[in-house]
Amino acid sequence: MFRKLAVFTVLIAALSVMVVPLASVQAQGDEPVVITWFIGLGAGGQPEHREAQDRVVEQFNAEHDDIELQIIVSDFDVSRQTLSTLIASGDAPDIIGPVGIGGSNDYAGTFLDLQPIIDELDYDLSRWNPSLVEFYRDPEEGLTALPFATYPSFIYFNRDLFDAAGVAYPPQAFGEPYADGDEWNVDKLREIAMLLTLDENGNNATSPEFDPTKIVQFGYAPQWWGDDIRSAVTSPFGAGSFYDPETGQAVMPDNWREGIKWIYAGWHEDHFMPNYDYQQSDMLLNGNVFNSGRVAMAYSHLWYTCCVGDVPNWDIAVVPSYEGTYTAKLHADTFRILEYTEHPIEAFKVLDYLVAGPAMPELLQVYGAAPADEVYLQPFLDELDARFPQGVNWDVAIESLAYPDNPNHESWLPNHTQSVVAIQNWTLNMQATPGLDVDAEIENLLQTLQAIFDAAQS
Repeated sequence: MFRKLAVFTVLIAALSVMVVPLASVQAQGDEPVVITWFIGLGAGGQPEHREAQDRVVEQFNAEHDDIELQIIVSDFDVSRQTLSTLIASGDAPDIIGPVGIGGSNDYAGTFLDLQPIIDELDYDLSRWNPSLVEFYRDPEEGLTALPFATYPSFIYFNRDLFDAAGVAYPPQAFGEPYADGDEWNVDKLREIAMLLTLDENGNNATSPEFDPTKIVQFGYAPQWWGDDIRSAVTSPFGAGSFYDPETGQAVMPDNWREGIKWIYAGWHEDHFMPNYDYQQSDMLLNGNVFNSGRVAMAYSHLWYTCCVGDVPNWDIAVVPSYEGTYTAKLHADTFRILEYTEHPIEAFKVLDYLVAGPAMPELLQVYGAAPADEVYLQPFLDELDARFPQGVNWDVAIESLAYPDNPNHESWLPNHTQSVVAIQNWTLNMQATPGLDVDAEIENLLQTLQAIFDAAQS
């Protein structure tokens, strides 16, 4: 119930948005039941995504006389507001997705428990690893989704920049040391990232002649991390949360405190990570930093294969360890049925078609996701090899699935949307402002979050 209060706050705030009309979902006579599929909370908005999704809808409707599938595609920037308005107006779609943990948090408490339908239909869950199924089982809501797409994370690295600097590549297996025999950990990452950070005169960041105002190449950066410090710090510093559910208090895990200091120094003191001005510059393609060809290593997820085509000679490496532990943060997308659906059985049939039926391979490929169903894994990797002929060690991606963050870095927070905005604003200020007292800024963040958490309970 506590989490549902956050949802209703979002719904009330969204009432001023124009409502997108939906076709009636009431079956009449022999008319097919209309099931609506809302897209926009995550992947799905790119032109190539839309073409594939349109084909899926056309194929589904050609194969089913009793159900008509319709889609609503919203731009990502307004998708939450649009969906909230649809729900508040009584025109909620039946299915939403693809959507990850972060995108689902605003609607926690509104998802249909699939277990009764699974029991009624004697639906076979054995195609998936049981741990992936349990990933979607909530103690309050039940089984809210079925596995579909996984996006492991790892380091993308530019071979050409390493070769030009005479620096050995990072390891491509967990437990493997760096080329000089040192442990592949956060200290080693910093060391080689500074060697790969160059100013316009060719001085690296370890040189006394290095000019941090004239950097033309960076050693390391989080890639498309949503301006959320939780994403940047979890890998490699380990999982955590700003919220303690037992006490209701805003907290700062020790590993995150140390990691934030490491990141802040990387932006403003060691200079191996692009600060705000550099990250938003034309030189670094206004945020698509690795694709600029001026960043030697970028930490991101498998979905970034969508947009790395301008760097011809890249490969991937494992996340470094922190205090002997590896953490490769995980994104996982799926589809969810909203509890407002008037036709749960028909909605489940569509859900099955998307996550386990004929639509699944094409959608996974266009979304750039590894299939949760291992039967489809090798064909997926074969297609990636065809797209990236330079040769990429995809074993790194698959092995990274064994080191997910728990709790997930996108896990729910009280007053979730407001909490995330506060974290993002704080993060941007840290990235943009040198000379701050990091411990004092952390305390400021905790005070801000505590006020937001408290407001969710009032």
